Amino acid sequence: MAEDYYKILGIEKNSSKEDIKKAYKNLAKKFHPDLNKDSGAEEQFKKISEAYAVLSDDQKKSQYDQFGSEGFHQRYRQEDIFSGFDINDIFGDIFGGDNPFESFFGGGRRRRQKRGNDLAYELEITFNEAAFGTTKEIHFEKLTECIKCNGTGSEDGELEECEECNGSGQVRISRRTPFGTLQQVATCSECNGEGKIISKKCKECNGNGRTLQKKQLKIKVPPGVDTGNRLRMNHEGEAGVRGNATGDLYILIRVQESDIFEREGNDIYLNVPITFSQAALGDEIKVPTLEKEITLKIPSGTQSGTQFKLKGYGFPSLDGYGKGDEYVIVKMVTPKNLSKEQKKLFMELKKTEDKKSLLDRIKEFAKGNI
Repeated sequence: MAEDYYKILGIEKNSSKEDIKKAYKNLAKKFHPDLNKDSGAEEQFKKISEAYAVLSDDQKKSQYDQFGSEGFHQRYRQEDIFSGFDINDIFGDIFGGDNPFESFFGGGRRRRQKRGNDLAYELEITFNEAAFGTTKEIHFEKLTECIKCNGTGSEDGELEECEECNGSGQVRISRRTPFGTLQQVATCSECNGEGKIISKKCKECNGNGRTLQKKQLKIKVPPGVDTGNRLRMNHEGEAGVRGNATGDLYILIRVQESDIFEREGNDIYLNVPITFSQAALGDEIKVPTLEKEITLKIPSGTQSGTQFKLKGYGFPSLDGYGKGDEYVIVKMVTPKNLSKEQKKLFMELKKTEDKKSLLDRIKEFAKGNI
């Protein structure tokens, strides 16, 4: 079911960042389960926190406003939504700078530490490759699971239970606040939230469980991409600690400029030079498109700057539905070096031209009569 983040926080779409922060802060204090024991308080707290995580981030907010809740969730996983979300910034003045909410979003800090890092790779492709799609092989380095210890970090593969947290990876701390005594769940500092202690570190990875390896990967780039688009390769990022989830690899697309075309969205534009005689008398010319040359009819009396639309000859849409158009703009070119014969012909033409005053001709031009 689609969620209206603005409605959840009780704010308008044009609310400032300070208004968004203030609305969340008030609601979070109202619905935090340690302060509100009513049924449904915890679920409501999660909803308002998710709404704030999106609307307080300029990029996520822009995506949400553009695609709506359902389209946004197709692009962002739950952990991506809360990536960079710092509740300490909101409640530092109340809870002394500590995060009292770690246990409400899949383990909070503990979860983010264990999942492998996401990676980014900038891929440059040609204008035509962007139009028709392509497959590229990339080479990069990333942390992968240590082969010698199978990612355990232990020389003999044995891990001991942490005595500090009894293997849970978390410890509970009681803290007095203006709202009473709160129970805070924190990551165990002894085992860094793993719940296990390595007694004998693997010499290959020094107990990390991961080693840096060179990798190669084939990337299929869909037709219609543009500079700034990114492709997510699931589970192709760095390996997680102790066999936990692998991060993702993001391919950042950069498209080279074309020698002749300019692109705006899925439409392309082409400037074509024509002569005075072609503009005055009309002609048929061959113009390039992304796929082939086609014949374009220039009517007699065509003015410089006239634009012709070639429907469906632009870039394909990334969603696979429809294509943009190609716009051909004809530019009449005045010759710089005339032959004697050409000069003679132009002199004859000049004798037949309109003899009205310049002011009268300006008036006629403004009316579109010449």
